[in-house]
Amino acid sequence: MSRSDSKNGDRKSGREGGAFRKKNFARGNAPIKKKTEAKQASNPNEMRLNRYVANSGVCSRREADIYISAGNVTVNGKPITEMGYKVQLSDDVRFDGRRLNPVKKEYVLLNKPKDFTTTGRDEHGRRTARSLVSKASKTELKPIGKLDKDTTGLIIFTNDGEMSKRLNSPKNGLRKIYHVELNKALRSADLKRIQEGLTVEDHVVRVQDVSFVENAPKNQVGIELSSSRNNIVKRIFEELDYEIVKLDRVVYASLTKKDLPRGHWRFLTDQEVVNLSMIK
Repeated sequence: MSRSDSKNGDRKSGREGGAFRKKNFARGNAPIKKKTEAKQASNPNEMRLNRYVANSGVCSRREADIYISAGNVTVNGKPITEMGYKVQLSDDVRFDGRRLNPVKKEYVLLNKPKDFTTTGRDEHGRRTARSLVSKASKTELKPIGKLDKDTTGLIIFTNDGEMSKRLNSPKNGLRKIYHVELNKALRSADLKRIQEGLTVEDHVVRVQDVSFVENAPKNQVGIELSSSRNNIVKRIFEELDYEIVKLDRVVYASLTKKDLPRGHWRFLTDQEVVNLSMIK
């Protein structure tokens, strides 16, 4: 075909194409209108079933398709095997009989700075640790446990209420290590009293380990314990007539501050979440 033939063919094709598009537009089948209708039809209160299942933490979206086709998923009591099926967020969706929650569970580890509270909102206008992780998720993340305003170090924020309840339980024996700086050198006799179990407010506090920090002055101590009592580290040293100048939580369960500067946060890895889920 010559160049002129090509141009004529293009013009002819364009005219025919234009007539075709105009004809379809008259019928209401134009692609542009389809896009507009699809956009208008989107509903923030509905979600594809495979995404709903995946967000609940059961499996990946691809695996969800397999379970759906096999009839493992029910919506309002009825098995759904249709691919692309959409559900309302208010629907009763179950996987093998267990009701699912479509909100994706998220876990954030923060290295909290000093002078930030871990309360949700502070009536006195003080800075909150939650504000530091506000951009991590569109859902509300709450801290697991508390660190007081002057204490620095590791704290987890999550929307997983079940995990939060479990890790806050005094029965789980969760490992925590603190770096303590005292207002004066710790006497060896007092170090031994802590090792043997110190009575604080009529309850004996058992620690897993306590020792002087290597190559540091004798007013710096590392202490490992699993007690979930509020401000228990401060109360231990107050019982022995010491004042804590600095308190930093450097280990929480199996998590450390490695590559996490003060004031920064990161998401937990899948393996870290699995490890925390195994704590009873």
